[in-house]
Amino acid sequence: MINLESFAGLASVPLGEFTPKPTTLTDGQTEASSVLWSSPDGLTKIGVWECTPGRFTADRTTAGEYCHILSGRATVTNSDGSRSRDIGPGDLLVLPQGWTGEWVIHDHMRKLFVISASVNG
Repeated sequence: MINLESFAGLASVPLGEFTPKPTTLTDGQTEASSVLWSSPDGLTKIGVWECTPGRFTADRTTAGEYCHILSGRATVTNSDGSRSRDIGPGDLLVLPQGWTGEWVIHDHMRKLFVISASVNG
């Protein structure tokens, strides 16, 4: 039987401890997250993430990501500088598999994320 799951109160889901952001370009930037659900094959993960203001690089070459912004503001830019998007509460950002770029977090951000990898990714 397949379980039907739902998650409420995403704005207040407890997260793990804030730790240094590994790909930060800003001294002292930290992040925390909590995975709410993973697919049995491990290719899809859904969770909540927070990050303090600053800049960091992101690499989605092996898995796409869908980000529903719950709070905070950021600018996301393609690594080649070809396109930039400002995002904030209520926005949905799609980072297709293969995307690389940079995030600039302007205001402490919380998002719901869905990361989906291909079998070959």
